[in-house]
Amino acid sequence: MEKETLYKRLGGYDNLAAVANDLLARLMSDSLLSRFWENRGDDGINREKQLLIDFLCASSGGPLTYVGRDMLTTHKGMGIDEKDWASFINHLNGTLDHFQVPEQEKSEVLGFIDSLKNEIVE
Repeated sequence: MEKETLYKRLGGYDNLAAVANDLLARLMSDSLLSRFWENRGDDGINREKQLLIDFLCASSGGPLTYVGRDMLTTHKGMGIDEKDWASFINHLNGTLDHFQVPEQEKSEVLGFIDSLKNEIVE
C-alpha cells in the first residue's frame, strides 16, 4: 500500500494556505522579524504569500510547482542571523500547534524547513 504524501496528510492546498497565512501574519508582527516586511507593498506581500503556499505544497509532495527563486538567492543579503532563524522556527511551531498538526507531520515539515537553514542564515 502506498503511503499518502505529506501534502495529503496535512489536508491539501486549503490547509497549507491557512498555515501560510497564519505564519506570515506571525512573522510580520514579530518585532525582531518585522524589518523584513518594512517598505513592502500589499502586492509584494501577496506575491510572497502565494510563493510560500506554492513552496509548502511542492515541498510536501503536492501537485503544485514552486516557481520562485531558490532559497539562497531569495535570502542573500537580508542579514538573517541565528536569532532570526530561531524566532522563525518558534513561529512555525506556533502555527503548526495552532492547526493541531500531528507530531509525525510536524516533524516532517520542520525537517524540510530545517534543511534550508544553511541557504537562508548568513
